[in-house]
Amino acid sequence: MKKAILIIELLLMWLSIVIYFSVEWAKKTFAFTSFDEILYTLTSPVLNAGQNLIPDFIFNNVLFPFVILLVVILIIIIYKTYDKKYEVYLNFEFIPKHWKFKINLFNNKFFRVLKKIAYIIPICMLVISFVKFGNDLLFFDYLKNNSITSEFIKNEYINPENVALTFPEEKRNLIYIFVESMEATYSSEENGGAYEENYIPELTKIAQDNISFSNSELLGGAYAIYGTTWTIAGMLAQTAGVPIKTVFDGNLMSDYYNVLFPGAYSIGEILEDNGYKNYIMMGSDVAFAGRDNYFENHGNYEILDYYQAIEDGLIDEDYYVFWGFEDEILYEYAKEKLIEISQNSEPFNFTMLTVDTHTPDGYLSDFCEEVSDNPYLNAMACSDYQLGEFISWLEEQEFYDNTTVVIVGDHLSMNNYSFDNIGDYQRTIYNAFINSAIEAEDDKYYKNRMFSSFDLYPTTLASLGVEIEGNKLGLGVNLFSGEETLIEKYDYYYFMDEMNKRSIFYDDCILNGIC
Repeated sequence: MKKAILIIELLLMWLSIVIYFSVEWAKKTFAFTSFDEILYTLTSPVLNAGQNLIPDFIFNNVLFPFVILLVVILIIIIYKTYDKKYEVYLNFEFIPKHWKFKINLFNNKFFRVLKKIAYIIPICMLVISFVKFGNDLLFFDYLKNNSITSEFIKNEYINPENVALTFPEEKRNLIYIFVESMEATYSSEENGGAYEENYIPELTKIAQDNISFSNSELLGGAYAIYGTTWTIAGMLAQTAGVPIKTVFDGNLMSDYYNVLFPGAYSIGEILEDNGYKNYIMMGSDVAFAGRDNYFENHGNYEILDYYQAIEDGLIDEDYYVFWGFEDEILYEYAKEKLIEISQNSEPFNFTMLTVDTHTPDGYLSDFCEEVSDNPYLNAMACSDYQLGEFISWLEEQEFYDNTTVVIVGDHLSMNNYSFDNIGDYQRTIYNAFINSAIEAEDDKYYKNRMFSSFDLYPTTLASLGVEIEGNKLGLGVNLFSGEETLIEKYDYYYFMDEMNKRSIFYDDCILNGIC
């Protein structure tokens, strides 16, 4: 029994250390805004995460605590072996010789007390680690919010399947570029950004020369809303007008993986129903976080990911950089595919996701210049350069005139060291609409707007010349129309508060498809 109790204590101690170290690693690696991000990711496919991300986690949070545990076991073995047998005598020559101190290293008062409380130390460690987990990773906030239900989503959600959509006679192609973690923040202060230097000069010029909705008079963008702050969540928000809200009911999200979000009706499905062919391209494994499930079941997208690039002979089987292959290769792959699919008779929706600006430090190709001592800002600057080159290439193609190009950040960056010195600057998600089929009736609709990723869903359709009955889809509003967004209607903090609460309608309709 004593041996069994000792083993349990050691396992509890190891688990406590694992939890504590994991929380510190997560805080250092990612800037989380909700526990949903963690819960969704942990319950979805994560095998092919970024290069070294999983090995780094295992080394720092599993193996290192195991080494600590081995040290503890060694101390216990020494204690059991030498208890009460060895005494150490300390004699100092510079003081009277009759001052002699005798110390039993293993049987003094401290060790006797420690021995009595040893049984509760692992339990105390586990409690402390759990409290740290709950506070630092927002788990306690998650439990609190899920204990409160709200009718907000039910009352405001507009089912796209019930909205009349009128396409123009000549349908426009769509190129939709999700730029990993791209914010207006990276521009210079004089242009509306947060830095003295402009780290995204190309994207700044693109926004200024085309249509870009902003929260200010200068360059700005969309507000980050609960349930939209990581890649798949940002994609869902921008293509279907709904957030990701996880369900912590013992089944987690895995029960919903047959078809992800069956109640959502996305832009991919709308375009497919109107004769479009959908494509999704990225330099990583599309299965990560269930992205394949979503895009295959919501628009029947043709998948062009890391593994397809190997099949197409673009890269070797053993080639693996960062999350798969870098953006330098992605843009070449995109050019090749766009030339191919532009020869087809049907209009296309070509969606891309870049990766070089992924947290924690981004990825820098050999040709990239270092413009800062901050590696992440260097990655941002190089991403900006590459995207500018790609847009220039698009402008020279025959299909360009009949193509709308949308450039957006998928979410705010999770990098946690590049924003320490920007004060109270309001960070927003970048957006630009190139070759839009329509313009707003009043220029005021472009500036000083409070909007979110949800609003990009109907706005993108409108930029293709689609007339939207009521100008609302999902939780989004067509920004070209000048209609109030939900943030403008209710106030940002109220909107965020309601989105944090549990929605039974969302659970039933969006997650289970029972609307």
